[in-house]
Amino acid sequence: MGKAIGDVGEQRAGDAGGWHMNMYLNKGYKWTVYACFMGYIIQAIVNNFVPLLFLTFQSSYGIPLSQITLLITVNFAVQLLVDLVSVVFVDRIGYRVSLLIAHGLSALGLVGLTVLPHVLPSAYAGLFISVVCYAIGGGLLEVLVSPVMESCPTDNKEKAMSMLHSFYCWGHVGVVLISTLFFRFLGIENWWILALLWAVIPVANGILFARVPIAPLIEDGEKGMTVRELFGVPQFWLLMLMMVCAGASEQAVSQWASTFAEKGLGVSKTLGDLMGPMFFALLMGGARAFYGKYGEKVALDRFMSGSALLCVISYLCISLVPVPLIGLLGCGLCGLSVGIMWPGTFSKATASIKRGGTAMFALLALGGDMGCSGGPTLVGFVSGAFGDDLHRGILAGIVFPAVLLVGLFMLKPGKNAAVT
Repeated sequence: MGKAIGDVGEQRAGDAGGWHMNMYLNKGYKWTVYACFMGYIIQAIVNNFVPLLFLTFQSSYGIPLSQITLLITVNFAVQLLVDLVSVVFVDRIGYRVSLLIAHGLSALGLVGLTVLPHVLPSAYAGLFISVVCYAIGGGLLEVLVSPVMESCPTDNKEKAMSMLHSFYCWGHVGVVLISTLFFRFLGIENWWILALLWAVIPVANGILFARVPIAPLIEDGEKGMTVRELFGVPQFWLLMLMMVCAGASEQAVSQWASTFAEKGLGVSKTLGDLMGPMFFALLMGGARAFYGKYGEKVALDRFMSGSALLCVISYLCISLVPVPLIGLLGCGLCGLSVGIMWPGTFSKATASIKRGGTAMFALLALGGDMGCSGGPTLVGFVSGAFGDDLHRGILAGIVFPAVLLVGLFMLKPGKNAAVT
């Protein structure tokens, strides 16, 4: 696997010669890449497993559904906070230690789900503490894994970043499928066994991250930008806006995919919850995997611009075509179109702002998460203003891919020089 290094800053930039995207073999970086892929699967586990158990928690612990669904808000609110505060401590304690903490907290939160509700006076308090614990871990993974992947030796950084982010989609699909099959054949009352099995993954990946080499994100002799320096770079604000739009374009439709599945196919809510989001996630992951494999044949600017236009078309299909099945297909088309937006914006950021470092990745993750929250909120607000007309809400959300398209045009080579 190669000799492990103590911290992100310890590996010399001079070791970088001769690495290739298709091998990752020099000094064991192949295993660093595998660990990064698994990191995004872990984030999918912590974000998508517990929502499958809401009704079980309600019946088992006698907790009102309103309190249980609040756990989703807590999860993403904590991740937003972690995005913000990680700017302060990640560079101080190092990427390796931060990654070990992230994996440990993710595993601890999943284990806590099975233990704390039974040992604390309040079952809800046990669930709450567990969610906060794994949300901190998930938030750290979001901030850490992308820059670690970016630092790995590759011939094409854009391909690597797109492939990395596809693993969140595969993780999402896998969590839903495996959990559904487990509940079907072994009984949902045994969910705690599955929670412990899911917890094994961050433990194992944490051990892997303790051993693999981690290259520096910033070259030797250079220092990453501070938050104040980043705020003084016009490209950063444009990239931040693009990240907000990327997250909003994705979640504004993803959150409603199950509704369109129910209406479009006439299936039950349970089946709609499985089919709609999974259809969306499969096509989103497919787009990321496609660019991860064939990215050298398609310029990132062209792929992202085409995807943004396709996203606009998908929003129009969903909001203006009065055929429920077309609405469901529009959801899938949206998943296909948004796949490149998040990882592509990360790649454009590293190309435009050379010394962005940890602060840039953390703040861009914050912007993306803000979009993930703001997109569905705008759709819901507009829908409510028009008598709960979801089609009007989705139509309003078309502003997000449209603004992202404008941002891409403004970032084209020649319009802004890279910041070094």
